[in-house]
Amino acid sequence: MLDVRKLRLLRELSHRGTIAAVADALTYTPSAVSQQLSALEREAGVSLLERSGRRVTLTPAAVSLVAHTETILASLQAASADLVSMTSALTGTLRIGVFPSAVSALLRPALVGLSTEHPGLHLMASEIDPATVPDALRGGTLDIALLQEYDHVPLDAGSGLEIEPLLTETVHLAALTSGPIAAHRGSAWIAGTPGTLCHVLTLRACEAAGFTPGIRHHTDDFGAVLALVDAGQGVALVPDLGVRGDTEAVLFTPLEIRRRTFVAYRRGMGAHPAVTAARQALQAAAARVGQSPDPTS
Repeated sequence: MLDVRKLRLLRELSHRGTIAAVADALTYTPSAVSQQLSALEREAGVSLLERSGRRVTLTPAAVSLVAHTETILASLQAASADLVSMTSALTGTLRIGVFPSAVSALLRPALVGLSTEHPGLHLMASEIDPATVPDALRGGTLDIALLQEYDHVPLDAGSGLEIEPLLTETVHLAALTSGPIAAHRGSAWIAGTPGTLCHVLTLRACEAAGFTPGIRHHTDDFGAVLALVDAGQGVALVPDLGVRGDTEAVLFTPLEIRRRTFVAYRRGMGAHPAVTAARQALQAAAARVGQSPDPTS
């Protein structure tokens, strides 16, 4: 019989790429991960990993086993959800991950609604960049979280997750003068830190306009972004949730670029009462923002 815990390590390796990354995410030592994977190979009776120095790659048998593992883990999640649904009140911990610009408009009203309707539910919210959400959900450090995509940066969440649309926003060019992106070929640009979706969006949107942006400042806080724009330190791309009215000099030019936000959770968890309650609370908050999910975009 194959050990589910060892199967989970193999699944994490398929997503994270290195034994060190798996160990760091799941609070193991690298040697412990290697030992468990070696034990899984013995249990399976086939080679699962090809080793070349410190690097490992999955064999075709391992890739097949990971696909089965996704189904197994989803079934276990669904079984857990069924058991919880038989209780009369929601208790336990629900870990929610959101990106910073969603805290005020989406997270705050959702938390108020959840804590009012389900006082026995222990809510834990964390700010997290959407690029790291899939691994956090698969690794079990989050139960439900918000994912994003932009027109120039499509969503690639990988396997093991269920995703549903939540909110669609317009992206604006924030500058001291109005005009399209191409008009700011020679401007200084403000973008998110390298590796974030906002940073990638700035690069790709400018490249689509025919130039490479000269990024001078990096920040992941849209309030800080607009303060820098207001001070004449550059221009930036800002979605609806990041737009603020306290920077009078900043002009917002709406672009033909959309940011779409999704609710994500592990496969099999959709019927879990706590996850269901959080989904409903987030959908209600999104409706109050005045936007509509756009599942066909």
